[in-house]
Amino acid sequence: MARTVIGVFDEKEQAEQAVRQLKAEGYTEQEISIVAKGDQEQGGDGMGLNMDVSEGMTWGGTLGGIAGLLAGVGALAIPGIGPLVAAGPLAATLSGVAAGGVAGGLLDMGIPEERGNVYENEVRQGGILCTVEVEDGEEQQVEELLRGQGAREVESHPR
Repeated sequence: MARTVIGVFDEKEQAEQAVRQLKAEGYTEQEISIVAKGDQEQGGDGMGLNMDVSEGMTWGGTLGGIAGLLAGVGALAIPGIGPLVAAGPLAATLSGVAAGGVAGGLLDMGIPEERGNVYENEVRQGGILCTVEVEDGEEQQVEELLRGQGAREVESHPR
């Protein structure tokens, strides 16, 4: 049975290092997702998403190099939260459930609604959300990896 491991980072550098380590462990862009609140104060498209083909995509200073590590970066506007930037499988899910917010997208990944609301609030307050889709038995190693890079609110749920 597949599981979703989830955690919140306060610093983009922590999230970047976690994604690098996950990729070094063999996790792919189809298994790792990142979501963060866009920065309306930055330039670019007004949602904190700046695109420079020569440097790859950067997320308006919010996520720095993570966008270069993951494909499928998108900008979304979620009612009640505002502009978000997302990469990975959760980005596609969020674009289909914009009205349900981050919590609605997490529900599709096996995260219970009440925990999804906690994570949505973390993103609303500037946290960087990371999810990793793992096979049963891999969750403890991934939880430890995320915690080791500074993630909090780390837990796993069956998909």
